[in-house]
This record gives sequence, structure tokens and C-alpha cells, in this order.
Amino acid sequence: MDAEMRSAAYPSPALSAPRWSPEGPSAGAMRADRQPADSGFRIRLMGHEDLAFVVAEHLRHFPDGFFARLGPKFLTAYDRTYLTGPDARAYIAEVNGQPVGFIIGGIDPAAHRRHVLHEHGRGLLLRALGSLCLQPRLALHFLRTRLVRYGRKLIPNRGAQQTSVLGHIGVTAVLDYVVVVEHARGRGIGERLIARFVKDATDAGCVRVTLVTAAEGGAGPYYEQHGWLHQGEIRRSEGRLLLAYDFPLRDG
Repeated sequence: MDAEMRSAAYPSPALSAPRWSPEGPSAGAMRADRQPADSGFRIRLMGHEDLAFVVAEHLRHFPDGFFARLGPKFLTAYDRTYLTGPDARAYIAEVNGQPVGFIIGGIDPAAHRRHVLHEHGRGLLLRALGSLCLQPRLALHFLRTRLVRYGRKLIPNRGAQQTSVLGHIGVTAVLDYVVVVEHARGRGIGERLIARFVKDATDAGCVRVTLVTAAEGGAGPYYEQHGWLHQGEIRRSEGRLLLAYDFPLRDG
């Protein structure tokens, strides 16, 4: 699947690199209790009223992604699924009441994918088809590079449904997107958002968190400085080269 939003069946793109902050912890120490220097800073759950900000920043930082090319209406509908799915997490970072960043991801990607298909599948499909009809080149690109892979992911997995009663033990969480607006970078906000997601994954019993970031101009060095382990490279059908990273949560 495309490097889009892995917790919804699509391997997600990367961090919009928050800069490494000199006051940050040593590599691997993802502390969830350190506040950035900004007064009035907080992290809160994302709400429907935040979707306009999230979509605008998504389009600004990831304009070439397949979901972004489907347009803001589709992207808004898709991001909304993270607010309704119990196996997804979505947070907003604020400074003095103004949003300065966000993070979204899946604590149980397969379970969230089932939620998306069951609760939102028809609406997303109609929006996607409408957008593809208006963009013949994008439609052809979809047919050539994604149709088969997406179809495989959309086939119900009875085994996964049966084992879901075990909860998230042994599951790999996926950090899909994290963005910090340019004027707020260098203050530890990206680190703080990631720490919140990592804590949620740890509390849920996940064994690791995974993500991908662009090989060129991506956030690989940032993640490595914070203890993430490089797992290899992924070459997308359109030629994009991505780097995969894991953050282990449990020994073994």
C-alpha cells in the first residue's frame, strides 16, 4: 500500500521533522513528563474542530502523498476516522490555546483498518472515486500502483478478527503522522507528542512503535538521536525511497 496512513492499511509517511532540541533527553529516553519551555503548553485529544488545522498542515508538509492528492475533502473525512476509532490515537499540541502541532497513529493498525472499513468505508470510497474521476492521471497512477495492494488489504481477515479479543499484546503500533508548525520547532514539542503516543502504545501492551520517513530530507537523524532503530529501506512504486524505524517497547 502507499506510504500514507499505515494504521488504516496504508504504510504511512514520515515525520515533518521537529528539530532536535538541546534540552531533550538522551537517545532512547522518551520522557513523557518533560514540558517544553513554552508557557501555556499542553497536549490534548484532537477534536472535530481541529480537522481544518490538521488537514491544512498535512497538505503543507505532505503535498505529494496519495491521500493529499485526493484533496482536502477526502483527507478531512479520512482524518476524522482517527477521532472515532478506539484503536487510533490523535493529539493536538497547543501553546496559549493555539494549535502548533499534531500526531496521529494506530495502536492496533489492523483493528483500526476494520473500523475504518465498517464505519467509514462507503463514504471514503465515494469521495476517492469522485476525486479520481476529476484527475485522470492520478486515477491511472492508482490503477497501476495501488489497486492490487489496496484490494488485498481490504479483504477481511477472519483470523485477525478472532485474535483481536486478546487486546493489543504483541501488536506493533504505527505512528502515522507528526507535524510541528515551523515557528514552534526547536522547543521539544515534536518529542513531547511522540512521547505521548509511545506511552499510549506501551500502556496498551504493544511491543514496538514503527514509522517511515523520507530518505531524502526526512527525519531519520532525529529519530536515531532519540533511540529509534533503523530497520531498512522501502522503495515505493512511484520511486520514493523511505526509511523504516522501530522503537522497541518491551525486551524480546
